[in-house]
Amino acid sequence: MGKTIAEKIFETHLKDQPFGDVCVLTLDRVFCHEITTPTAIQDLVARGKDRVFDPDKIKAVIDHVTPAKDSKTAMQGKILREWALRHGIKDFFDIGRNGVCHAIFPEKGFVRPGFTVIMGDSHTCTHGAFGAFAAGVGTTDLEVGILKGVCTFKKPETYKIEITGKLQPGVLAKDIILEVIRQISVNGATNMVIEFSGPVVDAMNMEQRMTLSNMAVEAGATSGICLPDMTTVEYLWPFIKDEFADREAALEEYAGFRSDPDALYARQKTIDVSSLEPMVTFGYKPDNVKPVSQMKGTKVDQVYIGSCTNGRIEDLRIAARVIQGSTVHDRVRAIVSPATPDIFSRALEEGLIKIFMDAGFCVTNPTCGACLGMSNGVLAHGEVAAATTNRNFNGRMGKGGMVHLVSPATAAATAIQGEIANSSLFEN
Repeated sequence: MGKTIAEKIFETHLKDQPFGDVCVLTLDRVFCHEITTPTAIQDLVARGKDRVFDPDKIKAVIDHVTPAKDSKTAMQGKILREWALRHGIKDFFDIGRNGVCHAIFPEKGFVRPGFTVIMGDSHTCTHGAFGAFAAGVGTTDLEVGILKGVCTFKKPETYKIEITGKLQPGVLAKDIILEVIRQISVNGATNMVIEFSGPVVDAMNMEQRMTLSNMAVEAGATSGICLPDMTTVEYLWPFIKDEFADREAALEEYAGFRSDPDALYARQKTIDVSSLEPMVTFGYKPDNVKPVSQMKGTKVDQVYIGSCTNGRIEDLRIAARVIQGSTVHDRVRAIVSPATPDIFSRALEEGLIKIFMDAGFCVTNPTCGACLGMSNGVLAHGEVAAATTNRNFNGRMGKGGMVHLVSPATAAATAIQGEIANSSLFEN
């Protein structure tokens, strides 16, 4: 019987299997940010175990509240900063060099096919776009990962979701993953790995695949994975070119992690997206999803374009195409946050920042702040936002606020109209 990509990764990283289907895996990467890691650091210090298993395999960033907004967040940054210095963690991205963790770490080439990755952040599943097993973990698992370079997981079952059909104009990866979650529900893949496959996924670039994998957790999944191919190799080539004779050699090695044709899946589903429209969430669960056309007239107070889901250069280009020549509705606050300094620089060079600012957007530094209601765009009670983020939980972007999750194109159109709108009404 063949194996899934998740089973192959577990097999190659298995250090121990103490009982049943419980697997202790060696880790290729432990990612850290200033919100969840300081607690782990302080506990390790208190236990007399202030050590790291391998400073080269640990990558750290200050990204959730940056720059610090108060004494508490300043202290969180200080703890992480001093810890990184103390242990010689060279890949630490401080203020001025920092970006949203799930955007800057792939951008730096830190994730490879077949890797195991953990972080104290639920959207670590983003990195599965590279054919890696990447999962968010709690404080105890993060501590063990930092100290010993291992983490314990149950042997995975895989939910294969095949995406077929031909996308209509204006329908993006964000719309696809919202439709996936709508169909299988927020519990549909609990404790499973979602393997995204099919011709639509094969045709996606890495940025689009990261959007898919990023929101796998909203369907309950431990990780979302795309199979590595030449698109993966091309993205990584600047970082791996000294490791392989050529791209074909890299592809041959990475293809060893692709699922076998006769692999056994716990569940399978095919979704034809040929008739899919731009989608939007309503209510307070990620599976509360409707076509944008059914939400016409829903007024918003704020539009936010950014986050680890949709703050990459392609997202900004798409939004800028919709925005260009238009003005933000006078009832709307519009915010755009490029996810990394490199993305910000490229957006400047391409004239995207000017398009946003001319339209009336506030352009901020790279940060996660607004997404989880901590800074740079928090909602007041009773306010409504259309956001390219990944969660619409009650109060997610501010106590008493409502969040409608949308694609960058829909967000841009909504900023112009002042209500949920289809981008086809405004594209030039």
